[in-house]
Amino acid sequence: MLVTNDNAKILLHDRFLNAVCIRFLPSQLHPNHVTIFRFLLIPPILWCVVSEDWRAAIVLFLFAAFTDALDGSMARVRKQITMWGTVADPTADKLLIGTVVILFVAQEVNRTFAAVIVLIEVLIIVSRLLRHRKDWIVSANWAGKVKMILQVSGVSLLLLAKVFGISLLVPVSIGTLTVAIVFAVVSLLTYSI
Repeated sequence: MLVTNDNAKILLHDRFLNAVCIRFLPSQLHPNHVTIFRFLLIPPILWCVVSEDWRAAIVLFLFAAFTDALDGSMARVRKQITMWGTVADPTADKLLIGTVVILFVAQEVNRTFAAVIVLIEVLIIVSRLLRHRKDWIVSANWAGKVKMILQVSGVSLLLLAKVFGISLLVPVSIGTLTVAIVFAVVSLLTYSI
């Protein structure tokens, strides 16, 4: 179903973000500005990963992940949903996760494991593009949202393992990312139907 400003449902987390954050943001700041900012955060995050500045990497990564929740909630609460935003927002998410997985998870965990995560993300993008060509714009489904939360959690745990030298967090991160793969497959299958 095409989600528009007329039929968008305000979710519980939208109400929360509106109460603690969105209502304090200037009206000139639009959700698409936040999405563009997330795109711009990707190179500094990757620089931090490559230069092994783990503290800065986790702060920037978590902030970028927060902007994912923020732009969607802003769009629904302020009734500023756009066609560009429905395509750019998930693209920014996939670029953020995909590039960090390629540069960090592949090195710290396993290249094959990272390749599976990236491959499923690419398949989701292709599915989205095929739907877009047919003018079927569909918002992220529940499995996709759970997948993103799990991916962010898994990468964050791996970064925390680097920051604090807690090797026990590595298997927890791998487990979290493995569950994220399951939800990614569910998302792909239910999104493509």
